[in-house]
Amino acid sequence: MVEGGALPATLFIFCTTTMINAYWVIIFLQLLSLTGASESGIVGGKVAKPHSRPYMASLQFHEDHSCGGMLIREDFVLTAAHCKQKDQPMTVVLGAHDIGKKEKSQQWIQVAKYHQHPKFNGGYDYDIMLLQLKTNATLNRYVKAIGLPKKEGKIPANINCAVAGWGRTGVNKPSSKVLKETTEKMQFSSECKHIWQKPFNPELMICTKFDKKKGGVCQGDSGGPLICNNKPQGITAFTAKDDCNNPKFPHVFTKINVFIPWIKRVMKGLGNVA
Repeated sequence: MVEGGALPATLFIFCTTTMINAYWVIIFLQLLSLTGASESGIVGGKVAKPHSRPYMASLQFHEDHSCGGMLIREDFVLTAAHCKQKDQPMTVVLGAHDIGKKEKSQQWIQVAKYHQHPKFNGGYDYDIMLLQLKTNATLNRYVKAIGLPKKEGKIPANINCAVAGWGRTGVNKPSSKVLKETTEKMQFSSECKHIWQKPFNPELMICTKFDKKKGGVCQGDSGGPLICNNKPQGITAFTAKDDCNNPKFPHVFTKINVFIPWIKRVMKGLGNVA
């Protein structure tokens, strides 16, 4: 899968490459926070068993997939803040496998309120948003909410986690119409900080490593979940813009457990405050 992006930022990233001798190179790289503006999907991986991930949501503008999300209550979907598009009404599609057609299992629900984290300023930090639905989803075998992790829960490194989405299937390749999935391995935050430098905030983010064969998230997968031990631990945030399947640059996710108190306050109707 490849995560989708909406807010490009041009960065100079200094990274060390060690082969026979160590030397410094300057990489001029454009990064993209995943959003509806540029769709993303899973690279490599496999087609998911239909409706095996009933919490998955396709966020659409004018019936075009833009981002992923996850149903966490019958009236709330969790996704990335950068997935919101100004003055564009969003539709949440639940119960879908093939978004290229109208399946009987699908539920199309308009968004009533967009709760972007109050500290999100269009950059990389605080890239999290709750979508309040106009009508409650009907929970059934095709549509189910997923439970959230505990606030104090620790995320072990080097475990395999699942990603899924309808994003791009490769660099310069189209998005997938059917839900795809693959696994990525949790990476140590220190490694990601060394590679990504300023964009990576270990207090708010986690990251994964992957290989070209298994692939991973790409444009259009933004907002979708990173599932570790059956719990969503991350929200797809950003990858290298021009090559989401470059293993030198770990995929980055917003760390969900940090935001549990904020999520609960919003869903209780206590206001969108940090």
